[in-house]
Amino acid sequence: MKKTQFALLVVIILCFVTKNFAQKRNHRITNGISITGAITKFDIATTNFTTKQGDGFLGGFSATVDIPHKWYNVSFGMQLSESTMGISARPDAVVANSEFIDYKLFAAQVAILGHIKVIPDYFTIDLGPMLQYNSKLELKDKTKESYFVDNYSNLMTKDITDISQFNFNGAIGASVGLKFIKLKAQYIYGFTNILKKLENQNLDTAGGDARFKGNQNMLVLGAVVSF
Repeated sequence: MKKTQFALLVVIILCFVTKNFAQKRNHRITNGISITGAITKFDIATTNFTTKQGDGFLGGFSATVDIPHKWYNVSFGMQLSESTMGISARPDAVVANSEFIDYKLFAAQVAILGHIKVIPDYFTIDLGPMLQYNSKLELKDKTKESYFVDNYSNLMTKDITDISQFNFNGAIGASVGLKFIKLKAQYIYGFTNILKKLENQNLDTAGGDARFKGNQNMLVLGAVVSF
């Protein structure tokens, strides 16, 4: 239900913005639609856990408002991603043979990006804010949900899944190619503490830090097709 409401909100915003720009008849404005497909590298930067960057994929769409005599374009869009990452844990509280336990994360991101026209129609620098709704961390292998998280004495892998689900990000990147198809590289950084919610769950943090702090980061490499 939350995902449906989130997607509906994005559609309403896109329609409103497109209509609003179209009413300004003193400029020649070109509206376009773009579809993105990409692979991702995802991680959470934190001192609480030992993590390993994981792979994922992303798909999205956006509406672009192009005012030709300006040095920038603006796009409004949404992208959906599924990412993985590893957190180091051990099968027994006193055993030292740790391994990286894989987690999965689904995210929906609404973005408002400005596109600086370095070479109009061929090369832009893209940057702007993102609002994100994400799932809880999901263990990929349920048989390892009782492993003990490294840096803690009694904290288990199943205990750290309920992370913050609304987050605010910043994105910067570049797009290069032809007018209708471009290659895209983007770096997304989470300004909010995605692990903050763990502090409200009465977890056994013996042996480690009871204050949780983590900022997500994602590298996106893909292609954009415009219509």
